[in-house]
Amino acid sequence: MAEHCHCGHHHHGGEERPLNKYEQALAKYKTELSDEEVKSAVRKIIAEKVHENDTPEVKKFLMGSVELTSLKTTDSEDSILAFTERVNQFDEQYPDLPHVATICVYPCFAKTVSESLEVEGVEIACVSGSFPSSQALIEVKVAETALAIKDGATEIDIVMPVGKFLSGDYEGVADEINELKAVCGEHKMKVILETGCLKTASNIKKASILAMYAGADYIKTSTGKLEPAATPEAAYVMCQAIKEYYEETGIQIGFKPAGGLNTVMDAIIYYTIVKEVLGEKWLTNEWLRLGTSRLANLLLSEVTGEETKFF
Repeated sequence: MAEHCHCGHHHHGGEERPLNKYEQALAKYKTELSDEEVKSAVRKIIAEKVHENDTPEVKKFLMGSVELTSLKTTDSEDSILAFTERVNQFDEQYPDLPHVATICVYPCFAKTVSESLEVEGVEIACVSGSFPSSQALIEVKVAETALAIKDGATEIDIVMPVGKFLSGDYEGVADEINELKAVCGEHKMKVILETGCLKTASNIKKASILAMYAGADYIKTSTGKLEPAATPEAAYVMCQAIKEYYEETGIQIGFKPAGGLNTVMDAIIYYTIVKEVLGEKWLTNEWLRLGTSRLANLLLSEVTGEETKFF
């Protein structure tokens, strides 16, 4: 195991090699974190701050940050068409409420959504790059991403190659993210860290920084296909990383918790963490997104005061 110091080189059994650019980037940040300290910081935020955000205004705002997601094995053109139609109808039926931020689907449905979505300002996100495992040849990931954009995707969600990360191949991780960002060009790219597989706060912090340096426009907690999915602790560490990256580079990166957002209170907890760690500048539906399929109905029910199964 190579030892780290801050002289810009790796010392390995007497030999020195220069740090690659990603190792140099990581060296600028505090990446050794205590899981216990993260837990207690999150407990404190939840105990002291969440109640003040449990308001109709915040719930309305959160509705407008939802990425309405359908990523089922059973999805079909018909079901995705109906799904998109609900978003069109919502805009007519609830003119006073913000529409969802995004519709998120598999790339094979980008065209269906793109041709049937009528609401201005709703993004079309596609999960790409062999979601959710990220286990495919880079050429396949590039092709899938390019085709999703050609068919109308305005945002792309990819999964960081978690196996590469866990085996210490940070350069391989970053190069792959970078190559997919090049395919996305001006389109926003979200990088899913799959925090449940990373296990420790230190790993989550490192993965966040690597993803941002490699070109992520957003970092996202989870695919929702593995347990545990999003946790407040992972969110806290990712928001800290976003803050430090912003202070270091001046580049603002968005945040998306996804997977396991089962209640309105879950959403309010994530909102509170973003507010406390990152501040008001991130409290817009451009910079904070919530990946979920069930939350939209729950938020709508709370905002309207009656149980509603609209979506």
